[in-house]
Amino acid sequence: MLTLHAADLLLPGAGADPVPGGAVAVDDGRIADFGPYERVAAAYPGARARRWPGLLTPGLRQWHGKWLLERCYYPDPREFHLLGERPLTGAALSDLDMDATRWAGSVRRGVQQLLRHGTTTVVGNFSDPVVNVAVARSGLVVVPPLGAPGDAPGEPDLDPFHAGHDLAGTAAGPLITGGRADLAVFDVPDEPTLVERGAATCVATVLAGRLVHRRR
Repeated sequence: MLTLHAADLLLPGAGADPVPGGAVAVDDGRIADFGPYERVAAAYPGARARRWPGLLTPGLRQWHGKWLLERCYYPDPREFHLLGERPLTGAALSDLDMDATRWAGSVRRGVQQLLRHGTTTVVGNFSDPVVNVAVARSGLVVVPPLGAPGDAPGEPDLDPFHAGHDLAGTAAGPLITGGRADLAVFDVPDEPTLVERGAATCVATVLAGRLVHRRR
């Protein structure tokens, strides 16, 4: 189904001007068009429209995907009272009584956390077969770690903006007509606020045209 994703402000990336009241038309997982909502909607009168608050941007790239998925444990909600809600690493991870079922559940929850932060592309050559399967099933794009910037201070973070880059340095790439429809939506008014508040403000993530995360 052809879908229009519209928001208060569209940031196409690659130095393109912001588009107030912008929209992206998505057809069969690809970007059919993007620009002012009125023009795009007129070109696709039968499209389903999804209206979002805030910013509509390209999906984000997570430089630390391998670390976040292969060296972290994401507690099940039923474990929050014992383990807390934050990912466990290092000694806390080593102390867990881990089996294959428990690890597979953690990996799935880790992938969901990436999607909740607007991530559509992950960097890393995954060595864990459970992670490889979960990432492939999710539809996340995997790219090799060549050219990755230096690590952010401290441990890697689920928020791709934690590294301190702007949207151009954090997005997986600009919107391209005919390109894969990987999008993210953030409930903030502008790019400086997005960089300041980070990807926890994500309200929706679209992978190849599929809505894979929507904040409730």
